[in-house]
Amino acid sequence: MIKRFTTVICVFFSAYLCAQVGGETTYQFLNLIASPRQAALGGKVFTNIDYDVTQALTNPSAINVEMDNQLALNYSSYLGGISYGTGAYGYTWDRRVLTFFTGITYINYGSFDGYDEQGNPTGSFSGNEASLSFGHSRQIGYSDFYAGGTIKLITSKLEQYSSFGAAIDAGLMYINEDIEFQATLVVRNLGMQITTYAGQNEPLPFEIAFGMSQTLENVPLRWHITLENLQVWPLAVSNPARAETDLEGNQTQEKTGFFTNLISHTILGAELFPEGAFNIRLGYNFRRGRELRIDEQRNFSGISAGIGLQLNKFRFSFTHVRYTSASNANFFGMQIDLR
Repeated sequence: MIKRFTTVICVFFSAYLCAQVGGETTYQFLNLIASPRQAALGGKVFTNIDYDVTQALTNPSAINVEMDNQLALNYSSYLGGISYGTGAYGYTWDRRVLTFFTGITYINYGSFDGYDEQGNPTGSFSGNEASLSFGHSRQIGYSDFYAGGTIKLITSKLEQYSSFGAAIDAGLMYINEDIEFQATLVVRNLGMQITTYAGQNEPLPFEIAFGMSQTLENVPLRWHITLENLQVWPLAVSNPARAETDLEGNQTQEKTGFFTNLISHTILGAELFPEGAFNIRLGYNFRRGRELRIDEQRNFSGISAGIGLQLNKFRFSFTHVRYTSASNANFFGMQIDLR
């Protein structure tokens, strides 16, 4: 029975291991940054085990008792006039084993003018998508390992087309309280479309990620390292605009070797005064910096910075993310302690 079950799981996962990350999947909004804190730390952090209830939107094994009666609301006026936000709430039924989480992610693409194939106006239309999440995490026996899972219900409407889907996130977390170190492995967006836009099934943005973080002993600093999209190793792609041409007209394409691919998976982040009423957050996303940089011009793509401020039972967060010289984004968040 165990061998049969293992075989089924392997076959099930193998259908997703070839998943790509460059616009070849549907419901891409599931990969949007979950909160200002995440944005400030490079866009993805999976190892915050504290009050931050929005962490469960990306890693269900991070659900813990400190999230009890915490309500978080986040908003971003994103690129191109797109707006999106997230909400999250945690509730502890039993402080030893039962902490539950529910969250929502929505995006509004705004209003568009429609035209037929002859160029005649057909009126305006809009597009929006949302997902509703339910999750839970618990300790594995008396070990230092914690496992969690989240179920997502996904809805999407783009002009006259609509779709509905479902997915799960799963995470395994290791916590060493003696040295304040965490490590985690996360599987995200494992699921399928239940109803399609136009009769053709499309894959979801499946991802495998690994993260580590630690609070330093004598310095009020917590560092984070995240390795994203591990299901696809050759993440870096040569940019034709960066090809070099010699005097004879021969072109040499940009090289993307092992090191380039390695850093394309890597995100670095740091929090100064992580447990204080005021903290500073910095991050660098190597893939974003590489893909959006402009040759011979310093535009600081990939850098993000933010702050957090606690006032009594309210926590406020703000982050500025640098994409290109022409496009930046700001993230706003508020978390309320309802206890």
